[in-house]
Amino acid sequence: MHLRDKHIVLTGAAGGIGAALARRFQAEGARGLVLADVAAVRGPLEALARETGGLAVVCDVGKEADIQALVAAAKAKYGAIDLFFSNAGISVRGFEDASDADWDISWRVHVMAHVFACRAVLPDMLARGEGYLASTASAAGLLASVGSAPYGVTKHAAVALSEHMAIQYRDRGIRFSVLCPQAVDTPMYRTPGVKAAGLDGVATPEAVADCVVRGLEAESFLILPHPEVAEYMKRKAGDPERWLSGMRRLVQKVKSGVVG
Repeated sequence: MHLRDKHIVLTGAAGGIGAALARRFQAEGARGLVLADVAAVRGPLEALARETGGLAVVCDVGKEADIQALVAAAKAKYGAIDLFFSNAGISVRGFEDASDADWDISWRVHVMAHVFACRAVLPDMLARGEGYLASTASAAGLLASVGSAPYGVTKHAAVALSEHMAIQYRDRGIRFSVLCPQAVDTPMYRTPGVKAAGLDGVATPEAVADCVVRGLEAESFLILPHPEVAEYMKRKAGDPERWLSGMRRLVQKVKSGVVG
C-alpha cells in the first residue's frame, strides 16, 4: 500500500512511535489522518493533529464503544477508511503475581482493541474488497519479555490474532501487518527497569516509522525494525530447549547487572 491519498486512522498517536507515524503518514501524502489517544494526553494529541492537519479523537481503545465512535468520526470526516493502524500499548511489570487489573488492562489494550478494530472496520472493507489493518505488537510477541509476563503474553496474542485474520481475509483483499520492534527510544522504554531489549540497539521512532512505510508498501506481514529478530525466531523454532536455556542465562545476566 502506498499512503498517498489514503485515509488513515492511528491509535496511540500522541507520542513515541505513534507521533512519528503520524508525521510520516502526513509526509507521505495521506488524504485524511485521524489521530486517537486517551484523554490524559489530549493536549499533545490535539497539537499533533494541528501540526499534521488531522483530526484528533479522544479514545480508550480498551472500550469497544470508543473504537466504534472513533471509526464513526473518521468516516464522517474523511469517508471510507483505507488503513486502521492499532498502535496503542502499555507496559506493566510482574509475572503470575501481577494484579488482575494489570492482566486485564494489558489484555484489553493489546488484544481486544484489535478485535474491536476488526469488528468496526472489516465489514466496510470486505464490502469494498480492499483495506488494511496494521498493529504494533513487539519483538516480545515473537520471542519473550524478560520483565513482564502480562506484556509478553498479550503481545504474543496480538500477533496470533493478526495471523488468524490474515489467514481468513487476505484472499478477500484485506491486508494485515504487525510491527514487532525491540527497543525504541520512547517514554515507555525510558521508564526505570530492565533494558535487555536494547542489547541490539535502541531505534528512534522516526527510524521505526521509515520501516513501517517500507513494510506497508511491500505489504509485509511482519515488520521488523531490528533485523536480528528474524534470526532469533529461527533459533527459537529450530531448538526451543536451547533457546529457553539461553533466555534463562540472559535473565541471570540482567539480575546480576551485566546487562540492563
